[in-house]
Amino acid sequence: MNSTTPVIELFHLKYSYGQSAAVNDLNLRVQRGRCYGFFGRNGAGKTTTIKCLLNLLEPASGEARVFGLNPRKEEVAVKSRLAYVPDNVAFYPWMTVRQVLDYLASFRQSWNGQTEAGLLGKFGLDANKKVTALSKGQKTQLALVGAICADPELLILDEPTAGLDPIVRREFIETVIGSYQDADPGNRTVFISTHLISEFEGLIDEFTIIEDGRETLTLDSDEARSRYKRIRARFAGAPPAVEFAEAKQTRRDGRELELTVNGHSEDVLQRLQALSPEAITTEALTLEEIFVAALK
Repeated sequence: MNSTTPVIELFHLKYSYGQSAAVNDLNLRVQRGRCYGFFGRNGAGKTTTIKCLLNLLEPASGEARVFGLNPRKEEVAVKSRLAYVPDNVAFYPWMTVRQVLDYLASFRQSWNGQTEAGLLGKFGLDANKKVTALSKGQKTQLALVGAICADPELLILDEPTAGLDPIVRREFIETVIGSYQDADPGNRTVFISTHLISEFEGLIDEFTIIEDGRETLTLDSDEARSRYKRIRARFAGAPPAVEFAEAKQTRRDGRELELTVNGHSEDVLQRLQALSPEAITTEALTLEEIFVAALK
């Protein structure tokens, strides 16, 4: 794969369950080395999109490319270079943790035993324990260990922190995903589908928000933070009854006027200054707040 070839590309992808469109004319491009967020509410079409991408579902129309390859025609070539952790993981019930990892390793050309040992210790997973005795969170941890130890070029995670307790979630996100990419900077790509956006705030380079299977917004994270602003103005009395057409959201609370804007922040600030407020503050929205604002 050429270094400029996108790791993931979707062209006008469509998939329906009966008469209900789950993915509707979706386009997407993920470049190598990025940590890409795929955001949407439950039922927005995130998991269906991933299943089409991995040839687990056949789209009604459109096309998916992974590493520049068609996953339907070159499935082995595609899947040998990636790892996938679904939203609901399952293992053969008679296996132990050790047997699961050995089984997964048997399909891989390489397996990082040092990473495996470190992650088993970090998560406190007993290699001799039967998978039937694991909690939902522990099964997710085991699936994550199996994905990362293969040192894939692409790591696809569908709601990866579901079922994990808050401490393990934070450690996994900051340490495991960060370390995975840092081991080969610029070459390892992470595609994260989630609605728990705040947990990945510091990792996401770029994101797409979908709603009803359609793209609502695609932005570089830094660009998004520079565009989406919260502006607060405090007045000596009640805020003036002035409308700001540029604001996506307007809130008045006592002496304060709060505006959420997508661009146009300088214009809004100039208009606010002309109203002689006591103070004005501006702050960038978080990715989760941008997600909420984009869907309102």
